[in-house]
Amino acid sequence: MVVSSGLKRHVAARRAVLAVALLGCLGPRALLAQDTTPARNPTSPAEMLAPVNVTVTGSRIRGIDVETAQPVFSMDRAAIRATGLTSLGDVVARMPSAGTPEVTPQDTLSSSNDAGGRYVNLRNLGAVRTLVLVNGRRWTTSLGGLTDLSTIPLAIVERIEVLKDGASSIYGSDAIGSVVNIITTDRFEGATADVLYGVNGKGDGAQKNGTFTWGRSTERSSLILGASYEDADTLDDSKRGTTASAYGPRHPLDGYAMGPYGGVVDPATGNRYVVNHGATDTASPANYHPYDANSVADKYNTARDMSFRAGSKLRDLFATGRYNLTDDITLRGMVNYGVRDTRSQASGYPLRSDTGRADGLFIDPANAYNPFPGNSTSFFRRTVELPRMDWAKSKVFHADAGLEGTFQWLDHAWNWDVTYAYSEDRASRTTSGNINLVNARKALGPTTTIDGQVACASAADRAAGCVPWNILAGPGGTPDAVWRYVASTTTAHETTRTNDIVANLTGGLVDLPAGTLRVAGGVEHRREDGRYVPDPADAAGLTTQLASDPTSGGYAVNEAYLEFDVPLLTDAPLAQELAVNASSRYSHYTAFGGRTNNKYSFRWKPFDDLLLRGTYAEGFRAPTVADLYAGSAESFESFLDPCDSTFGAAATDAGVRARCGAAGVPANYRQVDQSGAQITSNTGGQNPSAFRTGANPRLKPESSITRTAGLVYSPTYLDGLDMTLDYYKVDIRDVITPILAGDILNFCYVRNDPTYCGRFTRAPNGSITALDETLVNLGSLSTEGYDLGLHYRFPATRFGEFALTSDSTYLKDYTQRSSASAEPRQLAGYMNGVQGLYRVRSNLTLDWSWQRFGATWTVRYYSGLKDSCWSATQECNQPDTPNVISGGQGISRKGGVAFNDLQFRWATPWNGNVRVGVNNVFARKGPFYYNVSSAGGGSPPYNPAFDIDRYFYIGYQQRF
Repeated sequence: MVVSSGLKRHVAARRAVLAVALLGCLGPRALLAQDTTPARNPTSPAEMLAPVNVTVTGSRIRGIDVETAQPVFSMDRAAIRATGLTSLGDVVARMPSAGTPEVTPQDTLSSSNDAGGRYVNLRNLGAVRTLVLVNGRRWTTSLGGLTDLSTIPLAIVERIEVLKDGASSIYGSDAIGSVVNIITTDRFEGATADVLYGVNGKGDGAQKNGTFTWGRSTERSSLILGASYEDADTLDDSKRGTTASAYGPRHPLDGYAMGPYGGVVDPATGNRYVVNHGATDTASPANYHPYDANSVADKYNTARDMSFRAGSKLRDLFATGRYNLTDDITLRGMVNYGVRDTRSQASGYPLRSDTGRADGLFIDPANAYNPFPGNSTSFFRRTVELPRMDWAKSKVFHADAGLEGTFQWLDHAWNWDVTYAYSEDRASRTTSGNINLVNARKALGPTTTIDGQVACASAADRAAGCVPWNILAGPGGTPDAVWRYVASTTTAHETTRTNDIVANLTGGLVDLPAGTLRVAGGVEHRREDGRYVPDPADAAGLTTQLASDPTSGGYAVNEAYLEFDVPLLTDAPLAQELAVNASSRYSHYTAFGGRTNNKYSFRWKPFDDLLLRGTYAEGFRAPTVADLYAGSAESFESFLDPCDSTFGAAATDAGVRARCGAAGVPANYRQVDQSGAQITSNTGGQNPSAFRTGANPRLKPESSITRTAGLVYSPTYLDGLDMTLDYYKVDIRDVITPILAGDILNFCYVRNDPTYCGRFTRAPNGSITALDETLVNLGSLSTEGYDLGLHYRFPATRFGEFALTSDSTYLKDYTQRSSASAEPRQLAGYMNGVQGLYRVRSNLTLDWSWQRFGATWTVRYYSGLKDSCWSATQECNQPDTPNVISGGQGISRKGGVAFNDLQFRWATPWNGNVRVGVNNVFARKGPFYYNVSSAGGGSPPYNPAFDIDRYFYIGYQQRF
């Protein structure tokens, strides 16, 4: 294990670079008034000093045509504003090639510090396999390797470029499926204020956003300063019928969990009883009735207290500046500091006697409220009076400073740049509403009577605030003094730091008959360090909060790359242009050693209207600090046990039934959920016992091969039309994954893969008591499909100008293998836990502009998905089709859905701009998917990628 013990070594260097960065940002301000330098000679090398906003995504060589050489999707400032969205993450999620990330704002049950952020997952390969850059440079990441796009202020974004092929040979780790490059504005004159207010159709979830940007530019310098504020209110499950129950309006009484009425286990018989509703004397057995776990009479609809989408506040300050030290050398810098607060709520804790960890938690034999005096009595009861609240705070700081310049060599212009970047993410998560097990054990302990009142028997405990707890009393039966004594509020902290030094050099090497052979090369040194410090009480298992161990670790990487662009033919028959590009990057990590990744591409223009292109790229994803060094942690999983005799695969598959029997599972075994009820559908249930997840310091990197082939067609006979068609195929090996409980069980029993059968243990009655989800390099993932883009600007008319844009993605294949010897699972077209693997996603936009007015209509289409049946007889339109998710028989094919967005805009005569819009104009609801997981999805059965309501907004921008 590489322990993070050298952070102090970087303090001096960080202070130095921050001073340089601030000089780059603030220095021009002092010089603006006296800047009288004459205009530069436009033929001098300094004219070729490219500003930030011409960064080439996917290549370090200046001058390659980004729009044609590689499959790059671009969204400019106008298109971003037309969405009506205020978060960069939400904007990118609208792209057809974007899938649902591992963590969404609806993931209100997550115990991760990443909860509340906005992340991007392209090609459905996961957010950790999508590299996010700002002006070609890495941005801040969390301990788990996620980049929160909400920390990048939308106000300074000039455009978004998405490179839709592998680029590890250029950028290094993580650039497997795609690269998102956020290009910021580098020159701005004047000031702009922009405000926006939006609200959902249900009247909640209001979003308020405001930004202020000021800039000043001269021939030698530019400076931009700005601030932004965003406030998004919480959306509650209870406000809408779609999410008001655990499994949606079609099954409103299913998914009820442990209730708020005190339940006990008879020490003599093991039978369970619940106190009669409204009873005050809980010590009398006559005031109890038998507990029926399969009835909702004594249970609780937890959706009443759950957040559907977490609320958040984001404050951001940024500064960026450039100053030409000479005609050939420019100093530049950027500083950004953002604070994000996220808040969410979950229902009160389902407290049981086995919650007390190894020591248990029982009503003492000498407790006055014990209905079985003389016995340690087991109990169960949800503390609905004490909802669990989460407040997550993330403080993200990024600063980079560097020099760039030009010179002449070998009769060609050369560009160079050197950059130092420092990023830091400090996150904390405070949770209330859990139970302090130490105090709860005392409050449930022996009691005495003092002045006619029941009191804790121990004088020392009374002096420390102990108050007797009648845990069996129903809602409203517990005094506030007791809640204050037994409640727990704890805080965990997380910090990640990145120090990055990059140097690049590019220019023309030699003239060939078809043009100039150009080359780029560079080196990079990066240090990643991180730590996670759980609350000591949580880590020690002294509260009901999920226990986790500390994390501390880091690694360093040294890299070098070369890239060549070679023109082969030009102005030849059937070869208006033919060129190849090759690049190679060597990376050496202290955590696992070195590796080399290569990329080869070509572009061929047989005639003016048509360009053909293709790439072959090797890629990799290095394990994150959390992957390697995170301490183990608890989690409660929801899954369907294949050995369940009614809904599991064993019910219809004799082979699965035999394997379950051989493992000692009883033939009539029924899976039970957290409330003790037998599961009632193919959705399974949440396990009563916590499972463990953990890191693995022996992990090696994931490896990938990306292939693309495509064309760009711009016919001269139809001016204004552009068409792109690209094929992609990505194969990933040695996938780093925390295989979830449902997959582990399915791989063991359904896929008959013994690799997984040692990861869990069962009790004699068949229930799973422990399961290991430790990270491993195991299996492979492959995806294949097509991207189609059609863009047409109609000839101008007296009614205005019209433009039609269509961008679509077709998913041909998405195959997962659990191990090299296992059968593949073809998942394309399925709802797979946290993301829909749509066969087709498409955006169609019609834009109209006339004088000072304009309007945009956008249709967002998601094709239908296969989902697990509710049961063999309900919501199962294809009962004989194998379900590759669960391994059993039967799927439910759900239809597609389209959301329509409309925006009107008006440019005022006083340099203002008004925009009014409605997203999801027709208030469409998507289908219910029972495969949606509460981890990532947050609020099953609704798909987190879909709009939940109609959304209205109005915005105003004023330039000064």
